[in-house]
Amino acid sequence: MPSKSNWFSHEGFTADVFGKLLQRTILSPWKVVPLVLLAHYTEQGKNLAQQHPRLLQAAHALASLAVLRRANAALNRRALNNGVSDRYDWNREVVVLTGGSNGIGRQIARLLGDRGIKVAILDIQAPQDAALLPATVRFYECDITAPEAIADVAATIRTTMGEPTILINNAGICSGRTILGSSESQTRLQFEVNTLSHYWLTREFLPHMVRSNHGMVVTVASQAGYTTTPNMVDYSATKSAAISFHEGLAAELVTRYSAPRVRTVLVTQGFAQTALISRLTPEDTWFNPLLHPETVAEALVEKVLEGRSGHVVVPGSSGWVARNLRSFPGWFQHALRVQLERLMRAED
Repeated sequence: MPSKSNWFSHEGFTADVFGKLLQRTILSPWKVVPLVLLAHYTEQGKNLAQQHPRLLQAAHALASLAVLRRANAALNRRALNNGVSDRYDWNREVVVLTGGSNGIGRQIARLLGDRGIKVAILDIQAPQDAALLPATVRFYECDITAPEAIADVAATIRTTMGEPTILINNAGICSGRTILGSSESQTRLQFEVNTLSHYWLTREFLPHMVRSNHGMVVTVASQAGYTTTPNMVDYSATKSAAISFHEGLAAELVTRYSAPRVRTVLVTQGFAQTALISRLTPEDTWFNPLLHPETVAEALVEKVLEGRSGHVVVPGSSGWVARNLRSFPGWFQHALRVQLERLMRAED
């Protein structure tokens, strides 16, 4: 997995890469604040400040913004983790990963397995290259829409791998059809896989996490959960519900179950080059690139390995727009949804 020091992404030079460049330079308090101090407390700095007063004003503004951003991030981390820390022993943790046979899930399984972490893949079909998966990764055939099937597989996992401590709800499907163009079975199946399975799996594995006050539930939603577009209204609705599930679970863990150390992670990614969108035509631009599965998997695994609650947004550029869309004027929201229609046309 690429280190944080890498500047470029799998998608090349995108708006996210440019944003990271700004964050690590002119929006970094460790770089901007010292410049302001030098301008005030050194002779050379004072002289330059007098010669370029507007630059000094800009430096003050950037320093204030950088400090506020860092303080806000620290407050967010503390709040989301309930002000308590926890330790993860990755030689003992057991991960349950749904939809891990292909796409983003396949990359997640590989990244975790390469670190010697035990991973149980739950899917209806085995990975095509199962023999190439790390030794600590095992496949279990399971229909995650059926609670009884989940219970049977869970018993096997506990016997063969140990008690699961991390649940990654990653499985998802998308029909890419209009409201009238879809069928009852297609709509129901999307809700069962993308939303209801989160409840069934969490009810199976969360009680142990609560008893031990240790564990993590990762909810892989989508930026579509924030931005509803034609041709995928049912999909967007399932992902919006998944986001609400994540938010409610995080609150219940501290208020109802007295388990503040059980972590919750939300992933809202844009569209990636997987079979999920094979019938759609999403855009691939500098601001909103079509993601490689590795990009999403690496960001998710990095957050899991931190052992802290949080929110993974990729790409961050379009993700910012999607998350804040509801605060925009109604005319802008509607115009954006109409504009997105051309990007979501299914290819029959």
